[in-house]
Amino acid sequence: MKSHKELLNKPYAADVIERFIRYAKVETTSDRHAEGIPSTAGQWDLAKMLEAELKGLGITDVYIDEHCFVIAKIPASPGAEKKPAIGLMAHLDTSNEVSGANVKPRLVENYDGQPIELSPGWTLDPDEFKELADYKGDSLIVTDGTTLLGADDKAGIAIIMSAVKTALADKSISRPPLVIVFSPDEEIGRGMNAFPLAKLKMDACYTYDGGRRGEIESECFNAYEARLVFTGKSSHPGYARGVMVNAASMAAAFASMLPRAESPEATDGWYGYYHILEIHGAVEKANVDLILRDYAEDGIARRIEAVKQMASAVETMFPGGSIKLEFNKQYCNMKKKLSENPIVLELLYEAANRAGAEPYSKPIRGGTDGARLTEMGVATPNMFTGMHNFHSRYEWASVSEMVLAIDTTLELMRLWAERA
Repeated sequence: MKSHKELLNKPYAADVIERFIRYAKVETTSDRHAEGIPSTAGQWDLAKMLEAELKGLGITDVYIDEHCFVIAKIPASPGAEKKPAIGLMAHLDTSNEVSGANVKPRLVENYDGQPIELSPGWTLDPDEFKELADYKGDSLIVTDGTTLLGADDKAGIAIIMSAVKTALADKSISRPPLVIVFSPDEEIGRGMNAFPLAKLKMDACYTYDGGRRGEIESECFNAYEARLVFTGKSSHPGYARGVMVNAASMAAAFASMLPRAESPEATDGWYGYYHILEIHGAVEKANVDLILRDYAEDGIARRIEAVKQMASAVETMFPGGSIKLEFNKQYCNMKKKLSENPIVLELLYEAANRAGAEPYSKPIRGGTDGARLTEMGVATPNMFTGMHNFHSRYEWASVSEMVLAIDTTLELMRLWAERA
């Protein structure tokens, strides 16, 4: 296994650090309440920056479409023009669970294994985050504790950009036709609704949206969003007997029925969950938005039916009240579709092995744009980017793992270009 020092000495280590820090400072938080794609204006800012940088690398076929997808088409190296076209994909937006405004990324070089004070009151402590012990001697990029970092997925963007720059500059690196895609609104599960598939020729694609070194993900949740609207009846509380139906109390009763043992904080591995994203309201009307996750098709069907049964029980508990339910499919488990085109994963594993990443399979406890793209017919597994504690104020990124992801990407290009 390559050491942190060996990876940090790679010629493109400084480039990926500079890019990541610059991208992280652009606010691109998506907004699940907004209409349209993209859901926020900040995503356009990063998209325009990336468009200019891709053109600056000498790529002529670069554009941003009407939904903020950044698309770049890169010709193959000589002799590989007829090889399959491969996509490299990462997303522009960051989670809205923690602020992404005024991000202040900081580089911690030669990490000594001790707690890192992000800012007064916020400490990244290896006693709490055990995996930090594996990164002594690495360079880490951290937040100041007041915002997330945005490594999800700006680490992925920086890796792709550095890999492309390296491949174009080094004529010894063979490559197939490449399609670079930076997508909007992945975090709210909506951007792929506008994916310009008909305009792109990709025989396979890879998303850069994973965690620590060697992680390769080809299995994800089946995912649904459920929206419940509780309608009650208002009256003066002093004269409410037999009249008032409190919608806020209905929402609270429903929330209390969700099994605690099947929540995100109580599950891992291949166990699914129910997760309330938002709850608000008053006497006349209240809303609960939640997501349902399960790896099995019959499991997600069971969860949908359970939500219906819980809602029905609440209506029985509150005579005169009513509940409107809406279920929206977000993405499917990509495992079955990926198994139909095994070469896509096989070459990724071989590339990671050549790079010294020691690849291993890990289920995604979430989803990526790759799940949707796989469902559309383009096999798209996910690979590591060195992000840790994402969606949190304690988010950090490993520089050595970002460099290792670049190495893996360059080997992947070679393998596709050399494939018979």
